[in-house]
Amino acid sequence: MKILTPLIRWGSYPLIFGVCTGMQLAILWLHLPYWPLAPIIAALGLTAVALLERLQPYETLWLNDHHDTNVDILHALTSLTLIFTSIEIATVILKFMPVSAIWPTDWPIGVQVLTAGFIIDFGLWFMHWLSHKNDLLWRLHALHHSAERLYWLNGERRHPLSAVVLAAPGISVVVLLGAPPEIIGCWLSIITVHLAFQHANLDYSVGSFRRLLGVAEVHRWHHKREYEDAQVNFGEFWMIWDHVFGTYRYQKNGVRAGEVGMKESMPITYLAQIKWPFFRRV
Repeated sequence: MKILTPLIRWGSYPLIFGVCTGMQLAILWLHLPYWPLAPIIAALGLTAVALLERLQPYETLWLNDHHDTNVDILHALTSLTLIFTSIEIATVILKFMPVSAIWPTDWPIGVQVLTAGFIIDFGLWFMHWLSHKNDLLWRLHALHHSAERLYWLNGERRHPLSAVVLAAPGISVVVLLGAPPEIIGCWLSIITVHLAFQHANLDYSVGSFRRLLGVAEVHRWHHKREYEDAQVNFGEFWMIWDHVFGTYRYQKNGVRAGEVGMKESMPITYLAQIKWPFFRRV
């Protein structure tokens, strides 16, 4: 067990995320079917993170159900459905809308995916930041911050409308630039596993790369219970934008159990949470 501890701490992210990313790219390189391979690969990555949490948790208390597991499963099913049907949505849009022909389709596939991811990630960062500044958008986004613990399912704990608001601008730009739907789908499949790591109750680290990547030891600060303390680390994948706009924060004494969530109460049932933004008491 002592041997496993450093292996999990330092090897879990590069190994699991790296393998899943390589397999998603292989789908493009080998012209394999996106369905069902991309969702299966992502599911394997999510399962690995969930199992490692049980083996080496960051917070033992976060392993316990907080009356949230069942509802988080429903949120995850909704969010993942949106993610993995995005390639179909992009395909339909490309058929009926005039798009630019400037997308560099002659570039290596990996570079195209990174380029699409760079654009999408900035759109996510900006809309995420805006969701903390605009009251209407915050009402939709607050569900994500209402979790009383952080674990692998939190990455998909989002109001469906908030998910659309966050992702639509960046994805729309990439679509209008003429990016092939499979390139967009590949990036979104890759980011699914990253989001599980970003919210994982797993004692892992990427060392100095935390300044570049939005991993758990950085992202936990964004989930601080005190709203004024949570206005940091908006990055979904890269932390570049937080450095540029001065919203990056990291301290060694990380966020612990009892320090995440919201001061405002949130219903515990799925439908009540979906309706909450529209009937919230001001």
